[in-house]
Amino acid sequence: MSDKKVSRLRRARRARAKMRELRAVRLCIHRTPRHMYAQLIAAEGDRVLASASTLDKELRSASSGNIGAAAGVGKLIADRAKAAGVTKVAFDRSGFRFHGRVKALADAAREGGLEF
Repeated sequence: MSDKKVSRLRRARRARAKMRELRAVRLCIHRTPRHMYAQLIAAEGDRVLASASTLDKELRSASSGNIGAAAGVGKLIADRAKAAGVTKVAFDRSGFRFHGRVKALADAAREGGLEF
């Protein structure tokens, strides 16, 4: 693996250890050049409560690799979290920097009613 990816995974591992210690439901995201993915993972880490991505039918028609698409994923995951009965989460950015598409997803999820 490249040094860049190893560094990102190291940052992610450190953050996830703290979230596990706090026993928080995680809003875990993953970013690729073309798509954005988001999952709500239970505090125990054993099951996925809800998920959303730019591959979902509601978001597939629009462009998938920009800030607008990331905001759409944030709104969708917030709606699905409410349906699952989750309002408070810990934001797991998977070692990605908090800017651009990651920030847009987080802001849209907050507007949708998630607290983190």
